[in-house]
Amino acid sequence: MKSREKFGSRLGFLLVSAGCAVGLGNVWKFPYMCGQYGGAAFILIYLVFLVIMGLPIMVCEFSVGRGSQKSCATAFKVLEKEGTKWHNYGYLAVVGNYLLMMFYTMVAGWTMYYCYRSIKGEFTKATLSSEQIGEKFGQMTGSWETMLLWTVIAVVLSFAVCSLGVQKGVERITKVMMICLFALIGVLAVNSVMLPGAKEGIKFYLVPDFKNMVEKGIGNVVFGAMSQAFFTLSIGIGAMTIFGSYLDKNRSLAGETLNITILDTFVATMSGLIIIPACFSFGIEPGAGPSLIFLTLPRIFNQMAGGHIWGALFFLFLSFAALSTVIAVFENIVSFAIDLWDWSRTKAVIVNIILITVLSVPCILGFNVLSDITPLGAGTNIMDLEDFLVSNNLLPLGSLVYLLFCTRKNGWGWDNFMAEANAGEGKKLSNKLKFYMSYVLPVIIVVIYLKGYYDMFSPKGLNYLIPWMCVAFAFLGVIAYFAFSKGKKKAE
Repeated sequence: MKSREKFGSRLGFLLVSAGCAVGLGNVWKFPYMCGQYGGAAFILIYLVFLVIMGLPIMVCEFSVGRGSQKSCATAFKVLEKEGTKWHNYGYLAVVGNYLLMMFYTMVAGWTMYYCYRSIKGEFTKATLSSEQIGEKFGQMTGSWETMLLWTVIAVVLSFAVCSLGVQKGVERITKVMMICLFALIGVLAVNSVMLPGAKEGIKFYLVPDFKNMVEKGIGNVVFGAMSQAFFTLSIGIGAMTIFGSYLDKNRSLAGETLNITILDTFVATMSGLIIIPACFSFGIEPGAGPSLIFLTLPRIFNQMAGGHIWGALFFLFLSFAALSTVIAVFENIVSFAIDLWDWSRTKAVIVNIILITVLSVPCILGFNVLSDITPLGAGTNIMDLEDFLVSNNLLPLGSLVYLLFCTRKNGWGWDNFMAEANAGEGKKLSNKLKFYMSYVLPVIIVVIYLKGYYDMFSPKGLNYLIPWMCVAFAFLGVIAYFAFSKGKKKAE
């Protein structure tokens, strides 16, 4: 049996894992949610939920990976008790990784294309109106050929990194990308806070205004912060499991997870420091929603001195954030083939370049040729459906599986989980968390999951809400099937 590849350094593990967690959710979603929910007060609540929710679930996922020395495709099978059904989640996790890449690679292509267009100076012409900037985005999404080309570029570049192996490819190149990303964040943030009129944006972003939070609705702000904290770390579909399997037992997982969470939070908060002061400086609404990155920010760069340079640097930063996640998930996908079918790394890379490219086509066509398809109601497209299945279903439900597997007696069990999580030097997970992680946190996840369905479909009427809520409960039934299957301890 071939020995499993390992990270070459602790720094490599931290930066690669942070690179997986750091993505468009940090740079794209976090700033506009801050704008929508009142700035600094939202951030404080977000940080609390990040610690009490995201951190323990990530420890679970890393522990399953390190304990099994496998990807999520086979990790549960290695650790579960005989007769239990936890291993079946491995198939859902495999599907989740492919489903995520069916649209995420396309958006990564967008970021690279916008970087290219920014270098050419397309968004910084003095005569360019806001409407014309919007038209440029429409021209991109309206051309399936352009989107397919840049998607293929993102796919090939990322798989090329994975083809070099864990240390020589994923670790070495992601370390360089992440260091460049941190440097770009610093440069862009300094420029943003020095803009005329940025002071009000800094105050909005860094000084809590709880009166503003009350006006936005305390329940909305708290749930928004809870949801963002839950989704920001890329937990639930095994993306962290694979990196746990490449890690030795020298360091405790709680301490390493805390470091990764800090890096992820740093990128998210600095992204807001780049975007929100700039919005205030140029009188742009910071809560502009998903359009903030590709429509609103080019308008800001169009008005900014040196906007040609700042726009190119920003979209280069965004490209690094997107590609770091793509490379991490591709490494997980490559490991599926290695663990399940004993393929060589080269064969797994070649097959998956073709497979991911083909699977990304429906999402690309959903913006043009197949734009009449509205699977979640008027105003939605194929990307919205794929994102909904991953973000609103597989991530929370996968996190629930990892949590229950690590705490339930018919799963891996609390004692085995704690022994793995606390092996090595560093911060330890306390046994006092057993009740919270076994009973309280699972309930919080289920509440977030069901409320996400309700918020999405209730405005569209009962004819949408009732069928989709039935789907939600059906998914929960599948998880219950895993969690309550009876088993016996494997014979030693």
